[in-house]
Amino acid sequence: MRTSVWPLFCGWLTVGAVGSLSLLTMLTIGLYLLLVTIVAAGLLASRRGSSAGLAGVISGLGVPLLYVAFLNRGGPGTVCTTTVTGQSCVDEYNPWFWLGAGVALLIAGIVVGAVRQHRTTTR
Repeated sequence: MRTSVWPLFCGWLTVGAVGSLSLLTMLTIGLYLLLVTIVAAGLLASRRGSSAGLAGVISGLGVPLLYVAFLNRGGPGTVCTTTVTGQSCVDEYNPWFWLGAGVALLIAGIVVGAVRQHRTTTR
């Protein structure tokens, strides 16, 4: 992608990431994040030529999944942490599923954006 498309791509990536996070956290702060997503998408869509970076939404959907993979990096199974004052144990998911899905979405958005940019520059 050309350099001028990257800021738009990153803007749409942020919209996708916050939108995905709003769906994952719908029972807590998801409704507020959904409002932020709608406002940001509206502002970004009102910019001229913003559709050039629209593939960033696909990549943005993978960002919360990468964070979930990071949080579960000790899993799968029960992971215990010992401190001076005690011990706590939590059950963690398998991080490889989350990592694979997050990386796949991140790369898919970049590839779709590069293909779209290539098609518009060859016309």
